[in-house]
Amino acid sequence: MDNSKFRAVLAQADDTIKSLGFKVGEETVNSEKLSLNLESEKGNVRLDFEGGKLSAFDDGEKRIVYALLPDDASDKDIKFISGELIETLNEKYGEKAPLPRKSSAKMPQTVSKAAVKSGGMSYDESTLASKICLVFPELRDIYKANVEHYGEFFAQEFFAEHATPLIVAAIKENRPATMKKLFQTLNEMYEDGTNDLQSLIAVTIMGELNNDQILLARCVDYMSETMAPPVIEVNKYLASRSGKKAREKLENPPAYKPKKEKKGGILDKIMGSGRQGLNNR
Repeated sequence: MDNSKFRAVLAQADDTIKSLGFKVGEETVNSEKLSLNLESEKGNVRLDFEGGKLSAFDDGEKRIVYALLPDDASDKDIKFISGELIETLNEKYGEKAPLPRKSSAKMPQTVSKAAVKSGGMSYDESTLASKICLVFPELRDIYKANVEHYGEFFAQEFFAEHATPLIVAAIKENRPATMKKLFQTLNEMYEDGTNDLQSLIAVTIMGELNNDQILLARCVDYMSETMAPPVIEVNKYLASRSGKKAREKLENPPAYKPKKEKKGGILDKIMGSGRQGLNNR
């Protein structure tokens, strides 16, 4: 078992681990699994690395971190996962109390297939989040925490920081059963989704393929005829010079603010310019 990626994550989190008073305890390694104990007066954490997946458990055996960490994980993947580990350890064992959550917040209602087929409604971001949690059950608690913290569902934070890395990792793994289930969900949501939802899928999620032609070709086999062209155009745009500024905005979104009516987003601009180009030919 190649555990070099796990070691890299641990190395990036080393300063935080030490500052929180953790000492690296017993380590168990075999051909399939590596387990490492972090011990402190505030509590203990067990890190498990098995089958390309990293999990962290607290004293109560509750999983507090879960991430896909395949052999081909990039430096960006490692940085993101170590950041998740650092943030979780700080929140749970650091001196600062976590941000107050609005525990009275209700989970948003999802849009049913019947409502969409009747022509009265379109799928929205919270419906996609609920469906994605069926593909990746480890996102359920994160989805609930998002709503509790903000008082409503903040889609950008949930997808950009949590769901999208799992989706991209699943595409890299290319397991047929997962790919089929994932794209059945994305295709259905895109086909009958709001403009905001279509932008979320094409830009925030699929735009993270970074115009990788191998990954895009892999996805084309699963994407619908409606969804594939915008995804390809978005990836081309984000890989261009003008797309770099747009990507910087995506990776550094503004502070959360209550919802208000929006004008056309990045996807509208990309597809609009694409249609204009076709009309000029």
